[in-house]
Amino acid sequence: MPSNIDKFSDIRPYNDQEIQPAIKRVINSEEFIDAILSFRFSKLSKFLGFLLKPLIRRYFLYKWGNINSIDQMQKVMGHYVQRMIDSTTTNFTYSGLENLDANKNYLFVSNHRDIAMDPSFVNWALYSENFKTVRIAIGDNLLSKPFVSDLMRMNKSFIVKRSVTGVREMMKSLSHLSDYICSSLKEDSSIWIAQKEGRAKDGFDKTDPAIIKMFYVNGKKQKIPFAEYIKSLNIIPVAVSYELDPCDQQKARELYEKAEFGEYKKSEFEDIESIVSGIIGQKGHVHVAFGEPLSGNFENADQVAEEIDAQIYQNYFLHPSNLIAAEQDVDNIPAQDIAAFKARIQAIKPELQETVLKMYANPVGHYTS
Repeated sequence: MPSNIDKFSDIRPYNDQEIQPAIKRVINSEEFIDAILSFRFSKLSKFLGFLLKPLIRRYFLYKWGNINSIDQMQKVMGHYVQRMIDSTTTNFTYSGLENLDANKNYLFVSNHRDIAMDPSFVNWALYSENFKTVRIAIGDNLLSKPFVSDLMRMNKSFIVKRSVTGVREMMKSLSHLSDYICSSLKEDSSIWIAQKEGRAKDGFDKTDPAIIKMFYVNGKKQKIPFAEYIKSLNIIPVAVSYELDPCDQQKARELYEKAEFGEYKKSEFEDIESIVSGIIGQKGHVHVAFGEPLSGNFENADQVAEEIDAQIYQNYFLHPSNLIAAEQDVDNIPAQDIAAFKARIQAIKPELQETVLKMYANPVGHYTS
C-alpha cells in the first residue's frame, strides 16, 4: 500500500477497507453490547439482558452492515448528530466560517469543554456550510476498550499517545504525531485538536504551549523556520460555548475532591460515562465561533498560544447561564430563565454548588463577547 497509509497505521483513522472489519469487531464485542445495555436499558438489563443482547446485535448489523466507506459512516453519524442536536439543544449557531475557504485545509485548535461534543459541533458547523469534516485528535487514555478505539477510528479520529513513557519514546511519538498532522493538512484533511490535554473543568480556556511545540517538531526536523512553519499550518482558533454543561456536576466533583483531599481517582468507566453524559445531556444553546488564520511572525510557542487564547476570548459566546452565575448584566434576561438556572444549581449536591457556579461564572469578564 502507499507509504503514508502504512507509515501512520498505528495512529491514523481507519480507511474504507478497514470499516467493515471494525464494525464486525464492535458488534461482536461483549463490552460494547454490555455498555449499550447499561446506558440504554439499565433497568431491563438485569432481568432481560440475555434476550436483549441478540436484538441489539441484530439492530446494529441492520444499521451498519452495509457501511463500506468513511463517507457512508459519516452520513450515518451525521444522522445521529442531527438527532442529538434536535433533542439536547435549544439552539445551535456558529460564526466565522464566512472568512474561511472550503477548499483549504485548516488546523482547528479548539477550547475543550466536552470529550465528544466539541469536535462533533465543529464538524456539524463545517458540514452545514459544505466544508469537509475534520480528523479528530483523541488521547489514548480514552481508548482503553478496543470497541471504543474501533468506534473512534471509524469516525475519523486519530490517536495521541499520551501513555508513552521514557524520553526517547515520547520524542518519537511526538515526531510521529507532528508528521501525521502536517501530512493530513498537506494532503486531504483538516484537523481538530484541543488547545490542551483534558477538558477545561473550571471554565477557563488556556492553550498549552506544549501543543504548539508538538506541531513544530516536524518543521524543526525539516529545518523550516518557526514562523514560516506555523503559518503553513493554517491554524484557526475555535471557541465552543455551551449554555448548559451536561457534565458540570461530574467536573465539579473532581475539582472539589482535589481541593478538599488533594487527589481525585477516576472510576474505571468514568471517561465513557462522561462521553455518554455529554451526548445525551441537555446543553441549551451551543455556539461555535471560528477565528481567523494565525498570520503573525511568531517567534515561539508561547506567542502562538497567546494569540490562540486572545481569539478564543474575543469570540467566546457568553450565555445567560454565564451572566446569571456571575450576577452581571442580568436585567435583560427573562425571569423564567433566571429561575430555571437557579433551580438547576439547587438540584446539585450542596457541597458542589459553589464550584459549579464558578465554572459558569469564570468566563464572564475573562471573555469580551
